[in-house]
Parts: sequence; C-alpha cells; structure tokens
Amino acid sequence: MKIEELSNSVFYPLKTWTDESTGNWNMLIGISFVLLIVGVILIYVFYKKMGAVDERTIQISLKGALIMLYGIILCDIIFPKEYMWQIFFLFKYSLAFIASGIYLAFRYKKDFLN
Repeated sequence: MKIEELSNSVFYPLKTWTDESTGNWNMLIGISFVLLIVGVILIYVFYKKMGAVDERTIQISLKGALIMLYGIILCDIIFPKEYMWQIFFLFKYSLAFIASGIYLAFRYKKDFLN
C-alpha cells in the first residue's frame, strides 16, 4: 500500500465530514487556529525563559528548529494534497510548532530547573 492510498483512507472520512455542513468546516478551521496559537505561544514562552543567547541555548534553539523542520516534512508526507490543503497546511504548522514547543519545555525543565 502506497503512502497516498493510506493517507486518503485515513483523511477521506474527515473530508466527507467537513463537506456535510459549513459548521463542521468552521469547527475544523477553529481547532487548527487554536492549535497554531498554542504552539506559537509555547515556543515564544520557552525561548524567553531560556534567556540570552549563548553557546548552550543556541544549540537548544537549533534542535527545536530541527524538530520543527522534521514535523513539517513528516506532515508533508502524510497529509493529502488533493483536497483540504488549506486545513492541512494549518495543521502541519500547528503540529510542528507544538512538537518544537514540547521539546523546548522538556529541555528547559531538564537544563534550567535542576
């Protein structure tokens, strides 16, 4: 089974659900915007908590950006491109920001609170 077939079998029910009514479409857009805002806030808070840029914090920042890049590439592979690409675009960046924010939170807890 190819990745495209697997992706369509997983996400096509979501497409049919959003096509049923505009309320479902708006709910999906709202959820994706909320996730995007949460991810951006999470990254911003932990970048500010790390403080000034030095040799140690620049490595943590670069690793967070790498995790974000991996998340974007993984979502590009998984999400379908034939339909609902605007919604999946928002979800792609939302998940990437949240993954990077979670990494920054764990690193902050490990390095700065011990």
